[in-house]
Amino acid sequence: MKTIIMNSSNLVRDGQNNKLVFKFPNSVLFKKSAIAFAGCSMYYSWFNITSSYSNNTFSYNWINGAGVPTTYTLTIPDGLYEVNQLNEFLQFNFIANGHYLVDNAGKNVYYAEFLVNSARYAVQINTYLFPTALPVGWSNPAGVAFPPQSFNPIITLPPNINRILGYTANFTTNQNLNNAYTPPTSDFESKLANGTLSYISTSAPDIQPNSSILFSLSNVDNAYAQPSSIIYTLVPQVSVGEIINEKPPEFIWSRLIDGTYSELRMTILGTDLNPIKINDPAITIILVIKDTQEFI
Repeated sequence: MKTIIMNSSNLVRDGQNNKLVFKFPNSVLFKKSAIAFAGCSMYYSWFNITSSYSNNTFSYNWINGAGVPTTYTLTIPDGLYEVNQLNEFLQFNFIANGHYLVDNAGKNVYYAEFLVNSARYAVQINTYLFPTALPVGWSNPAGVAFPPQSFNPIITLPPNINRILGYTANFTTNQNLNNAYTPPTSDFESKLANGTLSYISTSAPDIQPNSSILFSLSNVDNAYAQPSSIIYTLVPQVSVGEIINEKPPEFIWSRLIDGTYSELRMTILGTDLNPIKINDPAITIILVIKDTQEFI
């Protein structure tokens, strides 16, 4: 068997870090040969929310001191987010827009939140009743104007980000003006104490749409893969940002198309079979080639 090593020096310099080219010193004739993925080392660095996925926006509705509702559309910077980080992003924007209060313990009070509900395998959205006057002992450092009617902020999830959180497209929460609330017909939505509304996602959250990546190699014809160039699938077993050290328990051989080649081209794909941007270029991939006589 012969070994080929691809690393960052083989990357195509287009900023995507998902295409590697290995050039042979001389053209090589392959006839009835096979190739297998032998291992790789790379960082778990591909994003789950980006502008290219069109899943990077959501909005909330707030009523001002004149009783006029205003919609605030929030654009999430491209990144790799967990639910708690999306909640922090929402809170950051509440602070930036002055839509929060401080309680008598000196803690910021926000009027909507995203939470993981592990018992339900769901994302839970809670919204809270914003008052018409400052509660006793609380402070209003941002000088937010109190509305003529109490309300819960409306959270709206447009298409694509809804799948990240497990809700239907264009899902919206209840405004609950003056705490006048109509009970739901299912446990999808419930009212808790003091005007709090709680929602449970109706499908499994797809926090990382690309929970696995696929390695596609030129010159391969794998009749059992779609597309036929796929030679391996990797499912990260580490946390985001950590290094992945992958070594298959045994080689899965794929036939090389007979011919003379000057190079091999590797492309890293997402689950949608499109090239996926890998943010950290520190990548090493090991391939092994087996010649005709080694099949005997």
